[in-house]
Amino acid sequence: MELVPLGPGFAAELRGVDLIDVASSDGAYRAVREAFEAHSVILFRNQIVTDDLQVGFSRAFGPLELTKVGLLAAGTFYVRVTNIGEDGKTVSENHRQALINRANQLWHTDSSFKTTPALASVLSARIVPDDGGETEFTSTRLAWERLPEARKDELRERVVVHSYAYSRDQIDPELMTPAERAALQPVRWRMIWRNPVNTRDALYIASHAGGVEGMSPNAGKALLARLIEDATQPVYTYLHRWRTGDVVMWDNRATMHRGHPWPGTQARSMVRTTISARGIDGLDQVRPI
Repeated sequence: MELVPLGPGFAAELRGVDLIDVASSDGAYRAVREAFEAHSVILFRNQIVTDDLQVGFSRAFGPLELTKVGLLAAGTFYVRVTNIGEDGKTVSENHRQALINRANQLWHTDSSFKTTPALASVLSARIVPDDGGETEFTSTRLAWERLPEARKDELRERVVVHSYAYSRDQIDPELMTPAERAALQPVRWRMIWRNPVNTRDALYIASHAGGVEGMSPNAGKALLARLIEDATQPVYTYLHRWRTGDVVMWDNRATMHRGHPWPGTQARSMVRTTISARGIDGLDQVRPI
């Protein structure tokens, strides 16, 4: 397996190994898992992906999340991130699917709003637009390491409140369904998540994070906004330009990501599987206190 660096200090393309190798070979899994822990974002090119193969690959890393209420294919192990409607045509700009895509253009980390957060996400490109639709990543591990020691001491024991409603209401107060609001109550997580494999810390923040305990609402939001702004300066990010057959896996404990817009008349269809942190990988480091 060959590693090709992609981003500024994180992210790598893996060559010489495919999804099927990881799903079927313990040796391939161990090599890819090591790359994932070290680089946080890993890319596989030219994959022939099916839903079943993607689920099998993802399951090698841990238990999978079921898709939450309110999304396409709810109750399955995969999310369809698309602007293609049931009639096979692209949806209008005010369609719910288009609004969800717009919400995904906020900096975020998947499932931080759930009672059990996510270890990792796997996204495969099935249909790619001619223009736009990139995904941008930043390392919150490196963002933490760049902070002065005095600043780290101030933040290390902070607890952050995450809410799906907080991010979605920024796009449209009607975007969340009543069922989603009832099912997805705010949760509390430590601001820092330590990787148990390499003991490196990372900021655990993003657009779902709406407040900091012990701070006024305005002060907490201002602190989170500053941390996100510092972490996402262009010099620190990796912009992935998708090709059909690309599969990208990222560490939700140590990264943030956001989608980029694309012309609404052009189709884009992606499939995401999400690996739960349930029972693995130092979840106790971020449990509510």
